Amino acid sequence: MSRAKKIAYQGEPGANSHLACRNAYPGYQPLPSPTFEDAFAAVRSGGADLAMIPIENSVAGRVADIHHLMPTSRLHIVAEYFLPVRHQLLAPKSATLKTVKSVESHVQALGQCRKIIRRLGLKPIVAADTAGSAREVAERNDPACAAIASELAAKTYKLKILKKNVEDEKHNTTRFIVLSRQAKWAPPRPRKTITTFVFQVRNIPAALYKALGGFATNGINMSKLESYMVNGSFSATQFYADVDGHPTDPALERALEELAFVSQPKTLKILGVYAAHRFRDTFAK
Repeated sequence: MSRAKKIAYQGEPGANSHLACRNAYPGYQPLPSPTFEDAFAAVRSGGADLAMIPIENSVAGRVADIHHLMPTSRLHIVAEYFLPVRHQLLAPKSATLKTVKSVESHVQALGQCRKIIRRLGLKPIVAADTAGSAREVAERNDPACAAIASELAAKTYKLKILKKNVEDEKHNTTRFIVLSRQAKWAPPRPRKTITTFVFQVRNIPAALYKALGGFATNGINMSKLESYMVNGSFSATQFYADVDGHPTDPALERALEELAFVSQPKTLKILGVYAAHRFRDTFAK
């Protein structure tokens, strides 16, 4: 009998990443991992078939560490998923809004719920993840302590929802990438395709301008461009980019050839070619 396929995620049962796994891959067994590195390692070792990794949020911005981990992970992006995030203010059964004095959660969740935290005068406490915070609040059973986590976490740890949907913005959405050991490029048609890659520019004047020129002249839409230092060097900057299109499309093929010419040798690396998630249609209009 074949084993059940597994999908790794960072966090504990009840985390938003857990919810994303259940929604996007209902036939897979979610595999909780303490850290992002552990989730990556689970896929590399064969302990999991895929990993569901949050990469950015519409309110709090990019998720730290992922851009650093991806280029050296030896994993490939095979899909993306968008999860509308609905945060709940959770506490033990005996708690009320008047008894709660502090709230703990992942730094991203706290950043996405600043208004309610300020309005209730709560002390924010940064924790490893949302579901872990819910579990600890449940174990502590202190009516002065609350957590910000998902409705799934409330059910998992038998906590009361003191206040529903406490996120600052209703458009609060997290984008996830799905990672695999094997590269599996999406076909060039008929679905819209996203190509993700990294590169390092040469340390010369107007290097980035020259690097991006090929995308402009070939009519390629770049939906994401982020930079970060490599190995602590102020002169070695790596860029992470998403563009619309497939590398076999003539226009994108030309743009990537021009990029390779002005980049540091052997630094242009395609991390994934995958179908655009249908959620993109909601903000493309």
